[in-house]
Amino acid sequence: MEDILASIKKVIAEEKELRTPPPPLDDGPAEEQASAAGEEDVLELDEPLAPAVDLGPPLVDEEVAGQSRQALEQLQTVAATIPAAPPVNPLEEMVREMIRPLLKQWLDDHLPQMVEEHVKREITRITGRPL
Repeated sequence: MEDILASIKKVIAEEKELRTPPPPLDDGPAEEQASAAGEEDVLELDEPLAPAVDLGPPLVDEEVAGQSRQALEQLQTVAATIPAAPPVNPLEEMVREMIRPLLKQWLDDHLPQMVEEHVKREITRITGRPL
């Protein structure tokens, strides 16, 4: 599982590298560049910032990407309608910080067994055969 996550992170990092424009070349002090540029200080939005990079065929079908986009937009709409969280109570925050290590230890001790039991129960329910 960790190998899969590592390879996914590697692919994402490589894709980000391909999409980021190269750093500007340093031709001299910034003051000289600014005076040489003169009136060309304004960036025109119709000019590309970097040359287009051919990334090959898309990894996801356009229909699937559209469905994912639609689900994310729906989530964004719902998230925008939720009121802001109330200010944090200092006592409550202190209790949370005190309980956090205990909760972590309990989860480390019991969560794998609980997940395994639920998975076995679900497999038994689906297949009709006990494990």
